[in-house]
Amino acid sequence: MVDHGKAKRQEIRLLNRRLLEVTGVTNVDSFDSEAFLLETELGFLHVKGQNLHIKSLDLDQGTVAIEGSVNSLSYLDGAGPDKSKGFLGKLFK
Repeated sequence: MVDHGKAKRQEIRLLNRRLLEVTGVTNVDSFDSEAFLLETELGFLHVKGQNLHIKSLDLDQGTVAIEGSVNSLSYLDGAGPDKSKGFLGKLFK
């Protein structure tokens, strides 16, 4: 659960499109070799790519490192016409 008393903070570091490091992660909702859905303090973050896998995960510290070929990062914030769809509906539009 997110602590509302603290300021929300997130850092995303992408090194050569091969190593993605994210802080502020509260949960890994789903993942496979082509997509990750991360729940973060700032919303759901969708990572797309190829040959993706978790290098490290520490939910106590709120960090995840993903290796593979990263093609895109996007936040699913519920704004716009897709608001009525669930998160899975947004992923498979």
